[in-house]
Amino acid sequence: MRSALLCGLSACAIVIVCTPATAQSQPPQTEQAGNFAQFVPQDDTISTRLDFTYWNTALRWFVLRMGRSLREYEPRPDTQLGTRFSYGHDSAYRLEGNRVAFSLLPPDVIQSLTDYRRDLEQLAATVPIARLGRNEQLAYWMNLHNVAVIEQIALVYPVKKPSLIPVGDSGLPLDESPFITVAGVNLSPKDIRTRIVYPNWRDPKVIYGFWRGDIGGPSISREAFASDNVGAQLDFLALEFVNSLRGTQKSGNTMLVSSIYDEARPFFFPNWPADLRAHIAKHAEEDVAAILASTSAVAASVSETDIADLSKGEREPQLTNLVKGDQYQSTSVDPAIARLLAERKDKIERAVRQNERQGKVTVQAGEANPPPPPEIVR
Repeated sequence: MRSALLCGLSACAIVIVCTPATAQSQPPQTEQAGNFAQFVPQDDTISTRLDFTYWNTALRWFVLRMGRSLREYEPRPDTQLGTRFSYGHDSAYRLEGNRVAFSLLPPDVIQSLTDYRRDLEQLAATVPIARLGRNEQLAYWMNLHNVAVIEQIALVYPVKKPSLIPVGDSGLPLDESPFITVAGVNLSPKDIRTRIVYPNWRDPKVIYGFWRGDIGGPSISREAFASDNVGAQLDFLALEFVNSLRGTQKSGNTMLVSSIYDEARPFFFPNWPADLRAHIAKHAEEDVAAILASTSAVAASVSETDIADLSKGEREPQLTNLVKGDQYQSTSVDPAIARLLAERKDKIERAVRQNERQGKVTVQAGEANPPPPPEIVR
């Protein structure tokens, strides 16, 4: 039985189906192998909308927002008193990027993730994905990718390095395993990015919509992608990542950038590094703009493969309290998680103090009169 939390996740409902909409211009097609050509966006679009409400509910439940990067390397945490061992996250980037609370997901919720991933796959049997509006298609592929990655990590959790998880009969690592099936085509998460989305969308900000499970990649949003928010969400995710340490750093005359840009290079940055520098400049704030101005070379060498969870995939030995004679009661929170939450609280307080000094204000809550939907992400 599905969890009450995620009940109805299978209802990735078609909300509106009407006559074909005005045809949209087709982007230049790249050579596609096999059946991947069927996923190239078509001109004869239909006004069909997909409802990802239940995925939105799930994300808001198990994703913890960590806040914008302060561009400060975090020192290694102290070891536990009386031992040389230090459990939990110790990466210098550990307070960057949102987290998924895998340790809090019970079996029925994990089963719901599998059910929902399959429902998204089967949707293509009744809805011609390539004829949806371009924003609709983009939301579908990004949500499917992220659901699948979260599901596979949850199935084997605890795990420290998502990129090393073997999936399916092939035993291939998570990112390369073709365990997703859409319209009869077996896809890996990497296939969705590099054989469907990257070749058919021109704006490089699409790279920030794909969550890979580790701290080093783009952050996971607490809101599902939808046709009316995908542009704004990608703008926010791009801003967060570009201006984080896991996105951009400096070493002498070289701007060090995330290794994810190397994957996207053939599609969005063929004139390397000029194209990438122009993209970074579009989203750069003061610190990163200074890096751009003081460097000429670029190296895609920044990487962090630790899982983006609450405890680095480790289960710290539980502390116990003695109550009523020989009755023992375990502490309610893993000490490593408690430490991360305390560090998060300190970071947010530092961010507030910095914003007060610099006169910056970041608004994350919804607006009373939201702006109209953004232009289609092409």
